[in-house]
Amino acid sequence: MVTRKLTLCCLYPGILSASGDRGNLAAIVHRCGWRGIATEVRELRHGDPVRPDEADIILIGDGEDMHRRLIAQDLADVKGPGLREAAGQGAAVLAVGAGYQLLGRFYQPARGAELPGAGVFDAWTIEPGLGPGAVPGPETVAGAEAVPGAGAVPDAAAAADRVTGDLLIRWGAQLLVGFEGHTARTYLGPTAEPLGQVVMGVGNNGDGREGALAGAAVGTYLRGPCLPWNPALADFLIGAALSRRYGEAGLEPLPDDLERAAHDIAVRRIHVADAAALADAQA
Repeated sequence: MVTRKLTLCCLYPGILSASGDRGNLAAIVHRCGWRGIATEVRELRHGDPVRPDEADIILIGDGEDMHRRLIAQDLADVKGPGLREAAGQGAAVLAVGAGYQLLGRFYQPARGAELPGAGVFDAWTIEPGLGPGAVPGPETVAGAEAVPGAGAVPDAAAAADRVTGDLLIRWGAQLLVGFEGHTARTYLGPTAEPLGQVVMGVGNNGDGREGALAGAAVGTYLRGPCLPWNPALADFLIGAALSRRYGEAGLEPLPDDLERAAHDIAVRRIHVADAAALADAQA
């Protein structure tokens, strides 16, 4: 008999779903179902606000520049207040790629006007390609503190190359695995906490940190989708949502044999590829 239920809010599902993001939604639904937890999926599109009292887990996926421009104002003005309130109350959030970028303070494209962010994370994202001094730093955001290097433009080589490849990060005692594919660089403000430390890959901007964590809100460049390969992260989100809704998680473990096997194979493949690249470089 089902005694618990979680409401999953999927933001802009027809626009931001470039990296298999439906797989993240499916992973949460299935892992809840296997435990007898009912789920209701609500798709929030343009004009639909986030209702904090109803949203247990909020998902926003990845997209390209045109997709960011399509949703940025609606995300900041219509959904932003409810998003910040829900996250502040402990609701679980998973924001991937472009979704992660737009849940920061702002996103500065290489060309055109700055796009507003929803302000869930103390972070901002800059697309390489602007001239020196043209990039807005944190001092342009009301109440922000100056952070050394936060407004810096990446060097020419970094600006010319899109970051694409395997991404392995250490999240507490766990290794999280996936792919990254982004040109922009994300910088964390003084109150921000990274999701984890980069073991292999680039992450936010090459400073060794990846993603952002604010309570149970997770922002990350892990694509793939990330939750089927990283069941511990999926359970972190589910557990946080249950704790907020019911006062305790009561999250019994699952066998996860296939999930762990897929995760471990991906980790080994990354290590082997890295070792081979190092050998080639030294040859």
